[in-house]
Amino acid sequence: MKALVYSHYGSTDVLHLKDVDKPVPGAGEILVRVRATTVNRTDNATVKGIPFFARIATGLMRPKQPIPGSEFSGDVETVGEGVTSLAAGDRVFGFKDIGCGAQAEYLTIAEDHALTIPDGLSYEQAAAGTEGAHYARNFMNKVPIAPGQDVMVYGATGAIGSALVQLSKAEGLNVTAVCGARNVELVKSLGADRVLDYTHEDFRQDAQRYDYVFDAVGKVSFFQTRHLLKPGGVYISSDLGFLGQNMYLPMITPWTRKLLGTRMTAFPIPTDIPASLALVKRLTEQGKFRPVIDREYPFDQIVEAYRYVERGHKTGNVVVTVA
Repeated sequence: MKALVYSHYGSTDVLHLKDVDKPVPGAGEILVRVRATTVNRTDNATVKGIPFFARIATGLMRPKQPIPGSEFSGDVETVGEGVTSLAAGDRVFGFKDIGCGAQAEYLTIAEDHALTIPDGLSYEQAAAGTEGAHYARNFMNKVPIAPGQDVMVYGATGAIGSALVQLSKAEGLNVTAVCGARNVELVKSLGADRVLDYTHEDFRQDAQRYDYVFDAVGKVSFFQTRHLLKPGGVYISSDLGFLGQNMYLPMITPWTRKLLGTRMTAFPIPTDIPASLALVKRLTEQGKFRPVIDREYPFDQIVEAYRYVERGHKTGNVVVTVA
């Protein structure tokens, strides 16, 4: 089979298409004929081997998994021993945050990391609906969400941000989204109650106060946005921040909150992929979630897809059609 491979960490120059052996599913696994995959920020970081501590999972000096890719959709070809929820011929989508070798013609993955594709959803849409929603869900499950709360989503047009807008609306939150001028109408169509165009106004001067500020692209900080939070409000970012501050601030701000009644931070360590997949499927079937696709590439141009994502200006998801 053909697959995108890399043997050491580095820039997109380390990536190339190669013929490799087709995998065989083990017990509890399925073999999927991949129809579509994506290229996302996580994939780019994994190929570069950053942040360094992430190599505990991906391989210290060289990648454990030579085929990158974390999101996929396709058809179940065969199932391993003990698999009961899926069968050959099922249309499936799935995700694994440390990579599952999705950027290939075939992959194997644990049964509970894949679900059947909702009716009416294309392979491309299904592949684009998991990573951003998984991280968005893990923003929201770190705080006590309740209907009627006010949330600001900064970077509302990326994979995480566009999912955060939709998941927040599904929970009954009042959403203010921050994005550039060209995406204002898109973000409104996702359900945002207010949209701030950062190219024409400084969102930091907003008069409204929020229960939560969700920085979906990691380009601002707690110190830049804490005045936007209500007393006891929480800032969460998708990025480690300057000197890794978003990792250690959550250990400090709960104490300042108790002592001073001030704002706090949390870090969205992602957990429970099966629950995220189930949420994506349920909200999709209810018409409350749709993945945003920026552009599509054929499989033989997947390295170009990496280069595009690396520029940091994608809207939603970048999809690669494999078959």
